[in-house]
Amino acid sequence: MISKEAVLAWIRAFAAAVEQHKEYLTELDAALGDADHGANMHRGLQAVLDRLNGVADRDIGTILRTVGMTLVSSVGGASGPLYGTFFLRAGTAAGTKMELTADDWLQMLEAGIRGIVDRGKARRGEKTMLDALGPGLDTLKASLQEGQPLNEALRRSAEAAREGMEATIPMLATKGRASYLGERSVGHQDPGATSAYLLLQTAAETWTAGA
Repeated sequence: MISKEAVLAWIRAFAAAVEQHKEYLTELDAALGDADHGANMHRGLQAVLDRLNGVADRDIGTILRTVGMTLVSSVGGASGPLYGTFFLRAGTAAGTKMELTADDWLQMLEAGIRGIVDRGKARRGEKTMLDALGPGLDTLKASLQEGQPLNEALRRSAEAAREGMEATIPMLATKGRASYLGERSVGHQDPGATSAYLLLQTAAETWTAGA
């Protein structure tokens, strides 16, 4: 089971990872976009941290919807609406639960990714965050269907997201500002896929600690 406290720890760990990799995310975005992905995500997640204590005693759905609304209102560019929608949809899927099963997390991840697809009108293979999240979801689902324990399924999911992130390097961007570069977008890792990997990597790291 994943406790509410573990969910809060994951959000804090994601914020810390983005802060740690802020310059790297901005460097990646400089090659493909506005060079602001790291700064925007960092600013939004700092705003999330400011509001987290105020909802820490609430259910998981309320916590994640608060994260989503905060990101939508405080992150510039495409990242705010996309990450915000992810957390809003995941929070709605979580409902009033105070702890999560492996299947709950799978359904939340599916709902969040569906929200990104609906909002961004993107598909896999277009050099976006979906190229990390999609493989992460597929691997989580396959691992759980195999009967793997949650800890192992989370580790495998994060590894698949890392591979998906790295697979954006040779891709041609066809969505967002990166698509304006045409062939020049090839050879660069997508910043959105990179922060999306951090999202799943920090979930795995936080929720398997001590396992």
